Amino acid sequence: MTAAEILRLLVAIPTPSASSNLPLIHWVEEFLQNRGWRAQRFPYADENGIAKANLIAQPASAPDSGFGSDQPIGLAFVCHTDTVPFAESWHTALELLPSADAAFLHACGACDVKGALACFLAALNSCPPSAMRPDVALILTADEEIGCKGMECLLAATSLRIRSAIVSEPTSLHPGIAGKGYGLARVSIHGVEAHSAYPAEGLSAIALAVRFLHRMQARLQHLVTSAAPSPLFDPPHTTWNVGVLQGGSAKNIIAGACSFLVEWRPIPSDPPSAVLHELERLAEQLRSEEPRARIHIEPLRAEPGFEPSAQGPLRQRLAAIAADTGQPARLPTGISFGSEASRLARIADEVIVIGPGDMHTAHSSRERVPVAELEQWTRTLHTLLGAAAHIQSAGQQ
Repeated sequence: MTAAEILRLLVAIPTPSASSNLPLIHWVEEFLQNRGWRAQRFPYADENGIAKANLIAQPASAPDSGFGSDQPIGLAFVCHTDTVPFAESWHTALELLPSADAAFLHACGACDVKGALACFLAALNSCPPSAMRPDVALILTADEEIGCKGMECLLAATSLRIRSAIVSEPTSLHPGIAGKGYGLARVSIHGVEAHSAYPAEGLSAIALAVRFLHRMQARLQHLVTSAAPSPLFDPPHTTWNVGVLQGGSAKNIIAGACSFLVEWRPIPSDPPSAVLHELERLAEQLRSEEPRARIHIEPLRAEPGFEPSAQGPLRQRLAAIAADTGQPARLPTGISFGSEASRLARIADEVIVIGPGDMHTAHSSRERVPVAELEQWTRTLHTLLGAAAHIQSAGQQ
């Protein structure tokens, strides 16, 4: 089976984060078991009581270590199973449709990240068990799209150690060797409600929010321009966004409350708490100016990114495979979007984020994956899965 054929089957199984991923886990389990692999589920229920599972699978030749730190996985291929929600109007949501020139395949999950999983399964299918490296593993997780919750559950349930990890995300096959972190906070501002005919009796929370946001923009911009840029990323600095703002109760009432979410993505050299500290400082300044105002900063997430590791055997092997097969040179890059790499960096010697497709098309009705990249990544994975690759990488460690 080709990666495109397998991908058609995978995208037909809906796995938005709000639903169970068990149908997809079951499908992959059967595929692997029919090819001599063994798999172990790590089930859990999400906060809404929906049954989900992570999975670790290895070839029959792998040592049965119980995934403990005494027997590290040599090469882990990590792929999340959930997708973002899709609109009913998106007619390709559960269909894999070719573009007019057949160069792309379109579907929800096509590049984020069922395309990468399809490549792995196609490469495994073409590799005889006797030629498979014994220290490889496939790791599937749930709930990546809503904060990598499945990976957190998996790490809590095991004592995994990994030498080299491939984290599947659409990078157009550029090796992502560093990643930005992620921060999120809710700012709640309370003023004083009053009828709009008597403005002196009230204190508008919306007006206070405007002042806060104006100062925040200037202060965070100063932090960015005063810090050294990180050329691996585009843009090469910490970024922030206010994507949700709510406030007020009626057109003729001075708003008594207003809240908004501040999101930021720090480069690895910036502590994720730095923006949070600036928000607290701005809140204290505004409180001192407006004694009737109440301002609360609620931290929701503060996750560090991951720095480039020393050039390990996986990065060297990927470069060698590209050179041997005449593939176009793809320079290492940094990823500005969230991934499970930041969690895996705690327990892996080397982490690379890579996969077919472009994140610029993901999370939208434009999601697609290039057929050429599916084929190229399948060939690369076929080589990585081979016993010869295991012997070579072991010699480099």
